Amino acid sequence: MDELIGQILTFAKGAWKHRWLGVIVAWFVGLVGAGIVLRVPDKYEASARIYVDTQSILKPLMSGLAVQPNVDQQVGMLSRTLITRPNVEKLIRMADLDLGNASKSAQDGLIERLMSTLQIKSTARDNLYTLSFQDSNPEKAKRVVQSLVSIFVESSLGDSRKDTDAAKKFINEQIKTYEAKLESAEARLKEFKLRNIEVQTANGGTDIAGRLGEVSAQLNQAKLELREAENARDAAKVQLEGEKAQNANNSSKSLLQESAQSLATPEIDSRIETQKRNLDGLLQRFTEQHPDVIGARRMIKELEELKRKEILQLRKTAIANPVSPANNSLAVQELGRLLATSEVQVASLRARVAEYSSRYERARESMKTAPQTEAEYAQLNRDYAINKKNYEDLVSRRESASLSGDLESAAGVADFRLIDPPRVSPKPVAPNRLLLLLLALAVALGAGGFASFAASQLRPVFHDARALRSAVDLPLLGVVTLVMNDAAKRREHSDLRKFAFASCGLIGFFIVAIGTLAFISGQVG
Repeated sequence: MDELIGQILTFAKGAWKHRWLGVIVAWFVGLVGAGIVLRVPDKYEASARIYVDTQSILKPLMSGLAVQPNVDQQVGMLSRTLITRPNVEKLIRMADLDLGNASKSAQDGLIERLMSTLQIKSTARDNLYTLSFQDSNPEKAKRVVQSLVSIFVESSLGDSRKDTDAAKKFINEQIKTYEAKLESAEARLKEFKLRNIEVQTANGGTDIAGRLGEVSAQLNQAKLELREAENARDAAKVQLEGEKAQNANNSSKSLLQESAQSLATPEIDSRIETQKRNLDGLLQRFTEQHPDVIGARRMIKELEELKRKEILQLRKTAIANPVSPANNSLAVQELGRLLATSEVQVASLRARVAEYSSRYERARESMKTAPQTEAEYAQLNRDYAINKKNYEDLVSRRESASLSGDLESAAGVADFRLIDPPRVSPKPVAPNRLLLLLLALAVALGAGGFASFAASQLRPVFHDARALRSAVDLPLLGVVTLVMNDAAKRREHSDLRKFAFASCGLIGFFIVAIGTLAFISGQVG
């Protein structure tokens, strides 16, 4: 600690030796600084205050129908991004600041200067925005603030419209895309249904397995009815043979031949006519390849073959057992009709059994491909449902975007109110000359002290024996002390008074300058 204090005292003594150099430098720096401070041009500040009312009665009324924009966030972002190069260029044109700029470099310099001096201050809680600008020309500052206010209001409206138009354009493009996807999905689903029309769910939602069970039950029922009809036919045939045997001795060959030529099968003929009318009705609804049409044609052929066989059998029986018309009993005729009816019923049931058998085989074949078909159908339905949902959502959002655009265009959604119109302060707001003069005084004193210290370091002097011993590292034999006479003491006292007067004069000069400026500022205010 003692060594540090010793070094400080050594430096102070060295600087004191060159104190007059320090005074001269301090006066020079002080006068130059004061001159610069006094020559700095005054700057006037123009400002305006804007209140943005983001509360509107339309918001709760349009809730759920339109997208509610975050007006607070939009205005806040606008205030932070308002001072950009395009907006400043527009401001220069509006305020006629480019009239004196002949070169592009001057124009760029003006833009950079404006971007650094324009200010937008806000209080987020109250939505109050203060726009300010400082310039040496009060009218110029006022024009700049007026132009900035106009750009602030216009930018908010313009950006909102641009955002709404861009959103509508994007949604319309997406709607066209999903409309094409939806049409493609509908076409694929339609093609699948036409290709697999036989395996589509029917009968109130019955699946393939249920339909197979139904066809199997119908086939078993048809086979049972066929066996019953065949048994009834065989019984009728036995009874008819018995009746004919009883009347075998009561006929003659001539009468038999005559009756054989006039044999008829009215029951079979009526059945044939019924099946033909049924076939005509089926051809009106279906094609030749339809299973019911094919079955009807097969039944007609069987009935005609049965009729031919029956007539041939009757003729053979009549020739072998001739009977007379008188002896042809009513029982034989009734049994003949019953037998013909049974044959028709058997043929019809055989056709039904064949048709149900065919349906059963087709249903069994469909069971093999049913899982794959159902999976494909489910995939098509899922794709169609997704595309349909996205399409409907986009259409709904397009309407919401249209309502949102109308909502933003309506009055009262975001109301910009000019609380304080652009005005210029009556007295300069900059520079603060009192503070600058104090700063100039401090710089002058610091420059004087630094000059004295630098001179002492350039021309060092040993002020005591300890410093000399430390510097030369040799034994010190003795110290010679200077004894000043009265004349030397008077010169030293005079020099101290002059130094004090010069130093105090510098400080007094700045005090007088600061007081004068304060008095003038008070008179102007």
